[in-house]
Amino acid sequence: MTGASPGVWVDLASPSHPFFFASIVDGLDGHPVTTTVRDKTETVSLTEEVGLDYTVVGKDFDTAALRPLGLPLRTVKLATQAPDCAVSLSARNGMCTVASKLHGIRSIHFTDNDITTHRDTPVTEDVFNWLRARSDHHVVPAAFETSELTDWGATPETIHTYDGYMEDVYVAEFTPDPTFVDQLPFDADEYLVVRPEAMTAAYVDIEQSLVPALLERARKHDIGVVYLPRNRANDASFANPYDSAEVYVPDEPLDGLQLAWHARCVMTGSGTMAREAAAMRKPAVSFFPHTMLSVDQELVEAGRVFHSRDPDEIFDYVTGLDGDAVEPGLGSAMDVRDEVVGVVEGLIPDEGP
Repeated sequence: MTGASPGVWVDLASPSHPFFFASIVDGLDGHPVTTTVRDKTETVSLTEEVGLDYTVVGKDFDTAALRPLGLPLRTVKLATQAPDCAVSLSARNGMCTVASKLHGIRSIHFTDNDITTHRDTPVTEDVFNWLRARSDHHVVPAAFETSELTDWGATPETIHTYDGYMEDVYVAEFTPDPTFVDQLPFDADEYLVVRPEAMTAAYVDIEQSLVPALLERARKHDIGVVYLPRNRANDASFANPYDSAEVYVPDEPLDGLQLAWHARCVMTGSGTMAREAAAMRKPAVSFFPHTMLSVDQELVEAGRVFHSRDPDEIFDYVTGLDGDAVEPGLGSAMDVRDEVVGVVEGLIPDEGP
């Protein structure tokens, strides 16, 4: 690779990764990129959507008994198929870190998750927390609690921070489509987006979702809802008492950023959609039921995300937005993306292996 720009290896392990890393790759100047993808839910299809050429390496098992084997088996596959590159980029991905170490590839690890109290497979995830911490570099939001890395063995000098959030990086690439609302039974700014809590996840420990109460309050206030169930066999039934002019459940996946941009407000039982809306300067409500990530806590403290588990308090906030909403925009997200790309550029070796 003498005389050529050092190669970059991007390993995509989860559905949230393709848009994030595609935005970074777009900002890198002239570096050849090799992409590997884990066959997990929509990760492959989303990688195709963002236009990255890729090779599928490993899969996520559907059955609970086999699921703990997925990470170790894929690590072995990555170690045997690692590309000839100077640096690897991955997010919460010990698999890529191990393969990079074995091949002398500098590893750059991204994360914004500083809570590992609730885990699906504690032993396996403890091992991979330890492995991730041994990446050569870590790029994290300034709000991130860095002890989540140093407690597992990372050294402070390997941690690089930026002023913003991971969602800013790919929201910076977003282009609003004024025709998007034509496929909805609502006009722009006349509907809410509601996404439930991840009730089956190990990190959620509540008996009842807040969604039924939120849908009822929306009908009471005559506000339409685009409802995005996580599990059509379960939480999709929350929409049954309503017709589609009140609560609309899309038959096919819709672009979440377009939904947020055109909505009056986004409400979610997790964090990602609220952070995406905040990155676009759109009103956002989180009804996450437990301790929030540090990045979410910072957004709440800054008034960019409203957090509550009280449906009446939530709708007091929503109805109070009329006339007071901040003009949406993408400028700050673009600044964050440029900062993150600059950090990555500074960590890529001058020469390839």
